[in-house]
Amino acid sequence: MTDKTFTETQFDSLTLNDRKFNNFTFRNGSPVSKVEGAVGTTTVLPNKLESSLITFAALTTGSVAAHALFTVTGVVAMTVFAVVGTDATSGGAATIEVGTALNTAGLIALTTYDKLDANEIWHDATPDASIELDSVLTKKIVTQDVAYKITDATITGGTIKFYCSWYPISSDGAVVVA
Repeated sequence: MTDKTFTETQFDSLTLNDRKFNNFTFRNGSPVSKVEGAVGTTTVLPNKLESSLITFAALTTGSVAAHALFTVTGVVAMTVFAVVGTDATSGGAATIEVGTALNTAGLIALTTYDKLDANEIWHDATPDASIELDSVLTKKIVTQDVAYKITDATITGGTIKFYCSWYPISSDGAVVVA
């Protein structure tokens, strides 16, 4: 395996082809080296965001609707996952997913509220563990704002925090917490 280390200034001068983000390792949120020959590793993209702790409440954050998480400008690559703080509750058969207006489950698959248990990591349709390989995080190219969408019934209780790791693809690519 060959490593080549770049300073931040050198990295900024690389061409887009040289910036294949899945070939870089990152420290403190910045790409620091190009790694060749790595197998079975997953990139943690250099920019990291987290939502505030969301407390589900029937008339607001837990209502049947789309709820803004991250505002996207331009084109970005991103990964999104959530960590459940306290068990979700509902008076009905509530479902929840994370995505964009055109693909509402494109980032985290639809799941039922009762699968969101304390300390579990939600990245797919079956949140079920407090430890996950980082290889479960899938990079997606995104061009729209990101939201969680609750359907069928309200979520009346529980807490959750969402995490986003991202990298700009277009010159205006950016993500901020909504």
